[in-house]
Amino acid sequence: MTQETPLLQATFNPRLQRYFFLSIALLLLVTVVGIPVLLIWLLGWGQWVTRLYYDSLQCSLTTRHLRFSKGHYFKTEKTIPLENIQDLTFIDNPLLKWFDLRILKVETAGNSAQTGADMKLVGIVGAAEFKEKVMRARDEFQESRMSGGPAARVDEDGTLSVLRDIHAAIEGLREDLKGKA
Repeated sequence: MTQETPLLQATFNPRLQRYFFLSIALLLLVTVVGIPVLLIWLLGWGQWVTRLYYDSLQCSLTTRHLRFSKGHYFKTEKTIPLENIQDLTFIDNPLLKWFDLRILKVETAGNSAQTGADMKLVGIVGAAEFKEKVMRARDEFQESRMSGGPAARVDEDGTLSVLRDIHAAIEGLREDLKGKA
């Protein structure tokens, strides 16, 4: 396994906690079942849950992958190879604009319209710069593979050793057949 070089560690806007808190409060308010839970949410449980969630957010860009993890109790970890990233799109809504946040949606190869994005990153500080660095890293990775860079060499070395083993096995079989004839 090759060693990956970390290029960038994303930081998340602290306003994201308040955004999650109010988003869930609004959701609880519009549901009949959620109205009794809303009181508990507003009295402190919501602040505690959103702080734990915010503290668990991590996103990093390496030379080969984009990694994202979230969740305190229900953890989700996603790793997307750079060569599979097709596009990064910004999403805004009125609540996000009020908190000065953006959603960065990562779309990958083989991703159908029905399943949505493979990854949605909410509230990254400097989202536009992060997007540009991810796209630049993807382009550099693809160029290095095409020009026989480190990623291509690893694959060629592995393939070459397998081919040498196959060749040696075939030569051994030829010698065995000659000895029996």
